[in-house]
Amino acid sequence: MTISTDPQHIAVSKSRGVTIDWADGHQSHYSCEYLRDHCPCATCTGAHGTEPQPSFYSKPQDNPFPMYRPKLKMNRIEEVGSYAFRVDWNDGHSAGIYSYEYLRSICPCPECEALRREGRL
Repeated sequence: MTISTDPQHIAVSKSRGVTIDWADGHQSHYSCEYLRDHCPCATCTGAHGTEPQPSFYSKPQDNPFPMYRPKLKMNRIEEVGSYAFRVDWNDGHSAGIYSYEYLRSICPCPECEALRREGRL
């Protein structure tokens, strides 16, 4: 099985997320929360020896009376060359560049989860 990192079609909903149809026929859907929680920027991942500062939008809050937080959405999404896109989030974050290779490697579908467990993705 050859896994493609070449998108054939990208559909964007600023409030729901991104769906990518890959050249190998696979389709991946990334919710806004999933994308934000998997931001690859240096601040979120702790690159350069800094403390990682990931977000936790996709996890339910433990507090039964949480503070109001506006629903996460993309203010703007822009292509970066022909290999990635960058998102300006409504929480003020905009540093992550999501390469298509990275996006395919984090596809949240059950099929890709199984491939990752087997070390094939």
